[in-house]
Amino acid sequence: MSTQPFTPEHATDLTQALNRLSAAIERFTREGLLPDDKPLPQALAYRWQSGSGLFVQGRLVPVDSPQLISFSDLRNIDRQAERLYQNTKQFVQGHPSNNVLMTGARGTGKSSLVRACLAAFHPEGLRLIEVEKQSLDDLPRIVNLIRDDAKRYLIFCDDLSFEEGEHGYKGLKTVLDGSVAGPSPNVLVYATSNRRHMVSERMSDNLEQRNDDQGEIHPGDSIEEKISLSDRFGLHLQFYSFSQDEYLHAVEHWLGHFGLDLHSNEEIRAESLQWATQRGTRSGRVAWQFACEYAGRKMTEGKRV
Repeated sequence: MSTQPFTPEHATDLTQALNRLSAAIERFTREGLLPDDKPLPQALAYRWQSGSGLFVQGRLVPVDSPQLISFSDLRNIDRQAERLYQNTKQFVQGHPSNNVLMTGARGTGKSSLVRACLAAFHPEGLRLIEVEKQSLDDLPRIVNLIRDDAKRYLIFCDDLSFEEGEHGYKGLKTVLDGSVAGPSPNVLVYATSNRRHMVSERMSDNLEQRNDDQGEIHPGDSIEEKISLSDRFGLHLQFYSFSQDEYLHAVEHWLGHFGLDLHSNEEIRAESLQWATQRGTRSGRVAWQFACEYAGRKMTEGKRV
């Protein structure tokens, strides 16, 4: 079987074809646009589902029944709730507002506050997009998909923390304020973390400090990078573990939700404290879990609740 010799003209044609393919791939990767992109399904909340390959793009998946909670159901975080409510109100009304970082003790209401914002403001056009840590590099694409939408979107990144060598936070930095295109006016990022700076800090970081010729101490590059991530959030809200009285107040509220009264019942009080001791923390989450366990147990026993 005869074959045609590979000529310079063939090389030129092949190079041009590869360049066109490379440009198309780059556009898919950068913008995530497909010729048959469909309108965003109507929902109050979405989860971002990352793509499974080069030509299988990520998409926003509607959450059929998002878990909502009222601000009035949250206990011992009145100051944080007030500030987040006000910031969200400014956002949905088109006024200047800030990206928010909520840090501190686990189970104290950080994620619940975000769900409370959706419950309070979805009639005014607020929507929520939950993005997991491993998908943070997709954030620029997500923002591009919703940039021209009339609704307002909270991008919710829950329980963020980054270990040494993880670089997903770079996509988060870009969306917060590092893009040439600038932040989208209909998008805010609400993130929660148990760490103040979200990136793990080591004792060795402190050894990277240096002195200038005036003797002034400057932090090392590792510290600067870690602090710069949290600094890109305009509003910081700190959460703390509950005192015993605050915890019992939360238990009383949630037991009341099931028709039980803690106020004069020493048995329930003692059980609720023991429940918190076994878990090593006092928080709104632990109070809710105890209330569910206690009320459910009494219902199973056939006792009046």
